[in-house]
This record gives sequence, structure tokens and C-alpha cells, in this order.
Amino acid sequence: MDNMIQGLTIALQAQNLFYCFIGCLAGTLVGILPGIGPIGAVALLLPVTYHLNPISGIIMMCGIAYGAMYGGSTTSILVNVPGEAASVVTCLDGHEMAKKGRGGPALGIAALGSFISGTLGVVGLMFLAPTLARAALVFDTPEYFALMMMSLVLVTYLVRGSMVKALIMVALGLVLGTVGMDALTGRERFTYGVPTLRDGIGIIPVVVGLFGVNEVIETLSTKIKMEVLDGRIKGFLPTLRDWKDSGGAIARGTFLGFFMGVLPGVSPMIPTFLTYGIEKRLSKHPEKFGTGVIEGVAGPEACNNAAAVGSFVPLLSLGIPSNAFNAVLLGALMIYGLQPGPLLITTNPDLFWGVVASMYIGNAMLVILNLPLIPLWVKVLKIPANLLSVLILLFCFLGSYSLNNNLSDVVITFAFGVLGYVLKRLRFETPPLILAFVLGPLIEMAFRQAMISFDGSLLVFVQRPICAALLLVALGILLTAVLKKRKFSSAIAGEE
Repeated sequence: MDNMIQGLTIALQAQNLFYCFIGCLAGTLVGILPGIGPIGAVALLLPVTYHLNPISGIIMMCGIAYGAMYGGSTTSILVNVPGEAASVVTCLDGHEMAKKGRGGPALGIAALGSFISGTLGVVGLMFLAPTLARAALVFDTPEYFALMMMSLVLVTYLVRGSMVKALIMVALGLVLGTVGMDALTGRERFTYGVPTLRDGIGIIPVVVGLFGVNEVIETLSTKIKMEVLDGRIKGFLPTLRDWKDSGGAIARGTFLGFFMGVLPGVSPMIPTFLTYGIEKRLSKHPEKFGTGVIEGVAGPEACNNAAAVGSFVPLLSLGIPSNAFNAVLLGALMIYGLQPGPLLITTNPDLFWGVVASMYIGNAMLVILNLPLIPLWVKVLKIPANLLSVLILLFCFLGSYSLNNNLSDVVITFAFGVLGYVLKRLRFETPPLILAFVLGPLIEMAFRQAMISFDGSLLVFVQRPICAALLLVALGILLTAVLKKRKFSSAIAGEE
């Protein structure tokens, strides 16, 4: 509690309150607008935060993360188009409620349920992250190598599409992470005589290209007509009956979302669909799901906010990003000169506890922001998609250029935008690429340091119990995926 009080004194400073507000506002706007997403938004705003102290910068970027979860529900309910991936399932009952004239209570329960789950998630983060960090202090370089390898394997296992394609993306990300000067030998790798590549490929051009430019190209190439429901939206406060119907859904969604958010590689869509399925199974009237029941909105919205907070646990305690957004945040911490991992909490307690305390404040800000500004968000949704796409594209290129005042970064951004569009058309998922790109240099460094420290013996990875256990888990996951695919292929062959 002493640490939390210290964190509140930091988070309540005028500068940090301002940047928390900016992060929440930007995150809500990003969540409402189908397109760029929180990952691209953080990548765009990262160069702006270079002149800030690390605490203010990370507070703002965290605000974007949980703000986007809030904002995504508004578009799902009013337009039936998910503003953020985790809000897909909210469309099922949220939009139906809006068509029946109950858009206000749907938006209200989404905001208040998100506030409750986000606050409880922060409590979990406050207790779980320091505990994990203390346990991880026994880790040495072999354990870190094994832990990061297990994270990459989990990412490939939990993708929605082909695991083979996910492994290809991981391999591509690992190769891209090796471009530049070798940190130990000083030799150039994969630079091909291009001076810009000597310092490696920056995380910002890659992410802005894959998640910003790519979405703009996708929007311009497809005609998406968003029809916003007309009429005045009123009655945001849920009734006692609404609270009775949705109370259990919020509690279950919070619990499931937080603990699934802690797991590396879990897509934000997975826990929300699981929550929706659980609520439908537990309901006395499962046939009403999809027709506009309030628990179909409350459960998933509580779940995605709790998952967003839970994903910070492995990032802040172990230095392991559990999704693509946290991979960008990990890159930001390293740009600030901070070393993510178990020592972050002990060496930079002001940063950790200041960020945790800001999440309490940010959740309260989002409730205050979301409900009164609904009419404004409706007007924003009526802006033509082509105009928004041009503005987003301009900000993408400005953000990349401002990184080093180098046109080469703009070229790299555009190249990765085209690559991202092609990969999406071929049904390759990009989050595994981002995670491998960020973790690749850390995995390589951990492996090489382990080899130097233990006289080049590979046996160290099986002789140390924790390391061996983590590698066995990774191997088991891979074998499970292979056996499942073989069983599926045999079943199809048998039917033929």
C-alpha cells in the first residue's frame, strides 16, 4: 500500500494527469474508428513522447491500450462494425439492442462494466506483477532464452489461421530483427551496403507500415459503408434489472479476461468469444442471445478490458510481451533506456507504481469521457472513410519521418504497408511477426550470453530445471499442434 500511495502521488501530478487524459482520449478515438488500431496509434505517438520523461510517455501509451477497448464498443453497438478486434462479439447483441431503442443502456453497461473489470484487473496487476518479478529473479540467461522461446511458440499455437503460416511469420520476424550491426562483433548483417540499415530496422516504421498504412490501403481498396443509427441516444444508466442480468457476466468476464490476458500470445478476440459462449451456456434463455440481451454486451466488454490490463503482467514483471501491442510497448521501454524484466520494478519503482496508479485514474476518466461524448463520437463516425484514410496516411508518414528526420524511414514504412496488405490477402497474421521482430534480438543475446557464460555447452538448457521445463512446454505445444493437424487430416481422408 505504501508503494501504491507513492504511485498515486506520481500519477496525480499535473503533467502525468494530462498525458493520461490524452492517452485515454486518443485510445477511445482509435477504438471508435475502424482502421489504424491501438498498435498503429502507439507507433505514431511514440516519436511525440521522446521529449517526455518515461513515466509520462508510458502512462499515455497505456491509456491508448485500455481506451481503445472502451471505444471499440461504441462502433460495435451503433454501427455494427467493430472498431477494435476485441469488440467483434459485442456487435452480436449490442447492435440489436440499439436497433430496439436500447442503445443507451448498451453503451452504459459497456462503459460501466469496463470500468469495474478494468479496476479489478489493476488490483490483480498490482499484486501479481511484483510477485512474478520476485520469482523471476532466480532466472539467468538460459531461463530467459527458454521463456521467450516458449512465448513465441504459444503465439504460433494460438493464432486463428494456419500454424505453418504463423511459423513463417515468426521466422521472417527473427530475420528482420538481425538486420544491422551485430551487438557483440560489430559486423554488418543483411545491410547490403545500405547506410540506413546499419542501425537496424526501427520498430516504428515496421509497426506503422503493418498496422497503419496497411489498413489505409485496405480501406481504400474496399468500399465499407457505415450506417450510423439515427435518433437521439438516451438513458445511458442501466436499470436495476439490467444490473441483475449482467452482474454475473461482468464478474465472470473479468476473471476469465484477466487470466487469459496474462498468457503470452492469446489474441484479444479469444477470451471475449469464450466469455460470450459461457454466458450463453449458463443463461436460462440461450435462444435470446444474438437478439439483444444485455449480458451479451456486459460479459465480453468486461472481459476485453480485464484482458488488456492482464497483458501488462508478463510485460512489466518478466519483460515478455503477450501481444503485438505490448511488443511495441516493450520497444518503447528499451528506447527510453529501460531494461524490462524482473529488475524493472525494483530499479524503477516510480515508473511501475506510477503506471499502475494511472490505470485506476484512467479507468475513471474513460467512464467520464465515454458517456457524455457519445454524440461527438457519432459525428466522427459520419466522416467519409476516404478522408479519414488520407489523414491517417499523412500521420503515418509524418510519424515515421519525425523518428530520425530521415526519408528512408518513410520508404520503409510504405514498403511494410504494402507487405502487410499482401500478407493479409494471403491470410498471414502479422502479430507473430511483430513479436518475433521485437523478441528476436533479445532471444539471440540471451542465447549467446548463455553460451559465453557456460563454456558453449548446449547441455545447460536441459541441466537447469526451470529452463528444461519451459523448453519442454514449448516442445509439447508444438507436438500437440502437429498431432492435432495429423488427426484432422486423417479424419478428412477417412471421410473421402
